[in-house]
Amino acid sequence: MNTIVLASQSPRRKQLLEWAEVPFEVVVKETDERFPPGISPAEVAVFIARNKALAVQRQRNNDEIVLAADTIVVLGESIIGKPVHREEAVSILLALSGEKHQVITGVVIRKGEKEVSFADITEVEFHDLSVEQIEFYVDKYKPYDKAGAYAIQEWIGVVGIKSVNGDFYNVMGLPVSRVVKELKKFEG
Repeated sequence: MNTIVLASQSPRRKQLLEWAEVPFEVVVKETDERFPPGISPAEVAVFIARNKALAVQRQRNNDEIVLAADTIVVLGESIIGKPVHREEAVSILLALSGEKHQVITGVVIRKGEKEVSFADITEVEFHDLSVEQIEFYVDKYKPYDKAGAYAIQEWIGVVGIKSVNGDFYNVMGLPVSRVVKELKKFEG
């Protein structure tokens, strides 16, 4: 497989591509993460991922494959972003405690004008979490760079998640098996 350009600084996405033995280099460009009103959460994730891909593609060689992704957490009708501070992280996790939510990763793969995009949705349910558990997690792991204020591969995922329906790796930030399948469409 050719080396791709990963338009993400997420250590989790890097790790997943390494596990899948996909050769890549990381190129990141700051992008606006606002989105138009009235679009579905899945469309939001793809919209933001597309902006990331286009921003990187503009500064690269047009025949390179650019992969971008954006992960959001949805509880009920609300999109939950990354917490800004401790109190917000605790508040988010209290809201997720004992509830089912969706983790949606929008993925955009581009080469020149060719684009493949999709959103992968995984349903996650937390056990009821105590305030002490939540505060322990937030204080120790500082999940401020994570949508929904948690990482499934950390302590809270191990002890706090009741069920996962869908791609586990999607919750980590990249539905890597589907990405590998889609990348094959760009070979040759």
